[in-house]
Amino acid sequence: MTWKRLWRLLAVIVAAVAAGSYVPAAASSAPAPTSEREILVMVRIPPDHFRAGGGYGGGYGDELGRSARERVAKGVARKYGLTLVDNWPMPMIGVDCFVMLVPDGRPTSAAAAQVSHDSDVSWAEPVELYSSRAAAPNDPLFAAEPAAAQWHLAELHRIADGRGTRVAVIDSGIDDRHPDLSGQVAVNRNFVSGQPLVAEQHGTAVAGIIAAKGDNHLGIVGVAPGTRLLGLRACWQNRGSTSCDTLSLAKALYFAVENKADVINLSLSGPDARLLREILGIAYARGTAVVAAFDPRLPGGGFPASLPGVIAVSDAPAAGSHGEVYVAPGREVPTTEPGGRWFLVNGSSFAAAHVSGLVALIRERRPSAPLALVSLRHGGGAIDACATLVRAVGACDCACGSSRPARGEAGR
Repeated sequence: MTWKRLWRLLAVIVAAVAAGSYVPAAASSAPAPTSEREILVMVRIPPDHFRAGGGYGGGYGDELGRSARERVAKGVARKYGLTLVDNWPMPMIGVDCFVMLVPDGRPTSAAAAQVSHDSDVSWAEPVELYSSRAAAPNDPLFAAEPAAAQWHLAELHRIADGRGTRVAVIDSGIDDRHPDLSGQVAVNRNFVSGQPLVAEQHGTAVAGIIAAKGDNHLGIVGVAPGTRLLGLRACWQNRGSTSCDTLSLAKALYFAVENKADVINLSLSGPDARLLREILGIAYARGTAVVAAFDPRLPGGGFPASLPGVIAVSDAPAAGSHGEVYVAPGREVPTTEPGGRWFLVNGSSFAAAHVSGLVALIRERRPSAPLALVSLRHGGGAIDACATLVRAVGACDCACGSSRPARGEAGR
């Protein structure tokens, strides 16, 4: 171990000890929701029930429409031997999503396929499971070179820090009382059914990489410390693993799009799902950037990284990939941990978080410009963060960021 690495590790340990008295509410082994026997059944919402704000009108006609869809859903459940569990209206994509339990031994895929052919149903699909792309360090004393140094972060912050942007972190629970995240989380919502909102490691680590405060004499600085986070808990942690399901992700994605997030960070991967694709399609149409973790174990890197338009990110070169896969810092990364601590993380989850922060920097200076990430090879590869931001801002290099107006002065 070099002295440089040892010094950085000691800094992480000292920071953790300094804030060691802070203990938030957290759950170490939250029970996983029962979703492996559920399907999602979409009942179409007629166009006249949709409003531009994404909600219902709240009038008598809307009540009749909801009642009619509930009757349809109950009829479908009876017809196919299912149990109606819940529903979640999604007028932006024109459907009311009903959750139904398959109580017998039928495969959920078979039940969904059967229901999809019903004339009263737009489509149906099984509830799928998704997982984070994180890897535990081999040794807790394995020191890390800070990922921010690879991107010349101090120079980037002379050009932009993400002010005025919002990044939706769709993940496990974020510790918004952490001293490096206090005041950085504008919204902290829970979309996991049957569980309280708790602070969890994965979501808190992703949040810290994106938006940890700078110049506070504590811990780390995020890639975009000026941005504000929409903490949307759609995943849960149990014995070290992080999982999500289709419905929790759909609800969180819908919220992010409806609330005009500039960037959506999805540090997870899993199977394709039409419901998620429909919502992501609305996100693209509204100019929201979507960043996802690439999983080399899954075809195309897994969903949503495989979806056209999504920025797929890995912590290492993706051998044999047929699409654009960008590489960002994701090894030996110091970041925030629940309980006012800091720790080291590894994995594509955290590489994706870096890119979400970089996109927030771009969006601060060029809110509606097409994204163009500069990498070391055509069609992906390691991102040159300085060149990317310079291309977005205009003709200068990172050093020219020193001319950026001080905080509080007129900019742009």
